[in-house]
Amino acid sequence: MTSERMMVNTYRHGLIVGKFAPLHRGHLRVLDAALEQCGRVSVWVYSRPDFPDMPSPLRRGWLRALYPARLCPGLELLPDAPNPPLNDEPDAVHREYVRGVLDGWGVRPDAVFTSEAYGPAFAASLGAAHVAVDPARAAVPVSGTALRSDVHGLRAFLDPVVYAHFVRRVVILGAESTGKSTLTRALGEAFGTAWVREYGRDVYEREAGSLSPDHFLEIARGHRALEDEAITSPGAHKWVFSDTDAATTLMWSYLLTGTARPELHALADACRGRYAHTFVCDTDLPHEQDGWRANTEVRAVQQAFIRQDLASRGVPFTLLRGTVAERVAQVRAVLAGA
Repeated sequence: MTSERMMVNTYRHGLIVGKFAPLHRGHLRVLDAALEQCGRVSVWVYSRPDFPDMPSPLRRGWLRALYPARLCPGLELLPDAPNPPLNDEPDAVHREYVRGVLDGWGVRPDAVFTSEAYGPAFAASLGAAHVAVDPARAAVPVSGTALRSDVHGLRAFLDPVVYAHFVRRVVILGAESTGKSTLTRALGEAFGTAWVREYGRDVYEREAGSLSPDHFLEIARGHRALEDEAITSPGAHKWVFSDTDAATTLMWSYLLTGTARPELHALADACRGRYAHTFVCDTDLPHEQDGWRANTEVRAVQQAFIRQDLASRGVPFTLLRGTVAERVAQVRAVLAGA
């Protein structure tokens, strides 16, 4: 840190304690204020009971992602401490506990940053100044409690990196010419969210249909990367729909090359827990030949392989039939109950 930066810091060492469940833009405002005014900032992610669906390591991970050490060298994330008091214990109990743990860690802040009513007494118990940041929540009118009640409706208050945790993946499977690519796009539009194209088609056309086992591994890796990109995109909303998965890519590797790389097997196995819902497009649509596809008889074999693989892996699925609009309605009915 340069001497010029040191001169503009109001405080030597700031402290922020919070649940960050989830980390929202109000928290970011407090963090930004502390980093602007302090040479060093310690952040303690603190709650008992913890949140099973977003435990403290995940919440610290959000902080690391949004405030990387390379850009924020003054930010220090404190570890979990043993046996904290329950959240509904009196403030005095929390103050005593925090003071004892911080003394044991050698963390002695001269400023505490909060947007909470308990802030002044908490700071005073540590012999530190209190800096209130938007205590009326006028700049960022949201709270963790409100977000936990309606995380999708209030997603604008979350950075996409944080909101991605609450977005669930849905995969659309089916043999060639069963309408899955058209349906995936239609679902993205109908649900107002991101969708993922079949990356294998990109590689297949690039290589003029001449694919090796390494190409199929590239396809699975690339498709997974597109899914991860989509789920953290600003356009994601509750669901992200994906056209095919690594298990189908594994099938194609065996069908076209007779073998598959071990890593592709691992990626296919991971599909069992990767998707919240699996839908399979039936073969009731007419087969359409686009110059790359096999014939109707081969389509039936592909479809049988896909259904057998799902059964072997114990993956439940919903079979979709009818027009695109009818299939969208079927998906909507299933996801409405999720």
